[in-house]
Amino acid sequence: MKYFSSLNQTIALTMVLFLASCSGGGNQKKQPEAATPGQVTANTVKVTDESQKLLKYLEETGDYVNGRNFPSLIKASAVNKELESNIHIIDLRDPKAFTKGHIKGAVNVEFTKIPDYFTNVIKPFGYSKIVMVCYAGQIASYTTSLLRLMGYGNVYALRWGMSGWNKDFAKDSWLTAVSDKYEDKLELTENQRAEANDFPQLNTGKSTGEEIMAARFKSVFAAGYADAFTSAEKVFEQPKNFYTINYERKDKYDAGHIPGAVRYKPNGTLGIVSEMESIPSGKEVAVYCGTGHNSAFVTAYLRLFGYNAKTIPYGNNAFMHKTMVEKKEKLSWLPFTEAEIDNLPYVKN
Repeated sequence: MKYFSSLNQTIALTMVLFLASCSGGGNQKKQPEAATPGQVTANTVKVTDESQKLLKYLEETGDYVNGRNFPSLIKASAVNKELESNIHIIDLRDPKAFTKGHIKGAVNVEFTKIPDYFTNVIKPFGYSKIVMVCYAGQIASYTTSLLRLMGYGNVYALRWGMSGWNKDFAKDSWLTAVSDKYEDKLELTENQRAEANDFPQLNTGKSTGEEIMAARFKSVFAAGYADAFTSAEKVFEQPKNFYTINYERKDKYDAGHIPGAVRYKPNGTLGIVSEMESIPSGKEVAVYCGTGHNSAFVTAYLRLFGYNAKTIPYGNNAFMHKTMVEKKEKLSWLPFTEAEIDNLPYVKN
């Protein structure tokens, strides 16, 4: 009887161990969680050496893109109040547009000459603020992002550009750019991210993060800004040609987005390797937000790392303006209307 009792105990113990192993108990490693919507699981990809150094350098120098000052925008009314103070205004528009009208005290500087201007012409930190100005705000945002990343922490982009300064400038820019053209083509499906891949090869030949940053900074400015922009029309008509990034809150994304667009979280994407690895390094990347300001900041960061990124000017305003107006309060949209224009004085020369 003792024999059978011992045998029964042995069998019972064996069954317990068997069931525990099947149920994932004991010391069994936890299985990876299923990918959440909009994400894919993939093996970790080793980041290129220069990109690693650049990432580390930017993190050590303040991690601007994940800070509360990103993006650095300023309203026309705020700039106007400080015109007589220690503020410096740089107008990036072409000389003809500048001559027809500009903010008092502003200087006209070509985009490609900005690095030299900051290094050899002015003492940037001698000003309380340096305000970048353009037509609609996106070029200024793109420029400001690069300058901030380089360490110029007193630089701002004028929100809405000269369109927000006076209606004379808005009529040929923001007021003609707002559109409902693609309201009926908006997609509601949540799209998955691409498989993880390596960052683009930078090939600056530099050995430190600081040197790599300086080289990329000069290179991006030397290339001009034309290739850093695309249009809503191109992306809607040929969505498969782009990896489209919606840089917005989830509720805004869910309200309707460009077909194929994948949402990336503001303040939770740039500088984070696991997030950036899902952005294809060999494809055109179209980035958009509500107004084109934030996406221009994002585009500058991505191009600094070698991505073929392009921002969509005017953002959602360029294709779903009506919806933005209707749901302004509910979703905190920023649809451009004449209410955004301050009609401030300007000078000509």
